[in-house]
Amino acid sequence: MNPLSESMYLVLLALYHEPLHGYGIIKGIENVSGGTFIIAPGTLYGVLNNLQKQKLIETVKQEKDSRKKKTYCITERGKEVLYLEFNRYQDMVNFTKKLMTEGE
Repeated sequence: MNPLSESMYLVLLALYHEPLHGYGIIKGIENVSGGTFIIAPGTLYGVLNNLQKQKLIETVKQEKDSRKKKTYCITERGKEVLYLEFNRYQDMVNFTKKLMTEGE
């Protein structure tokens, strides 16, 4: 599996504990990052489609109103991929610290 993009990682992370709709995902990421990461709606829906194709998330509810708001949840496969990616990020941070502090 290819590494996740930053946006894909953040969406999976936002869905880790509870299903959310698109706006909830955007606000969750914005809130937990203190406004550092903001995903635009157009970007979000491309990411959601990609994650669904990879079976990392799934739709759990679709409202029947005119906007057809969907609620998404992370799959078990999505949790596994998120965990692997988290470990990869940790390794990168550890390698960076080690290389940056060599010779000090």
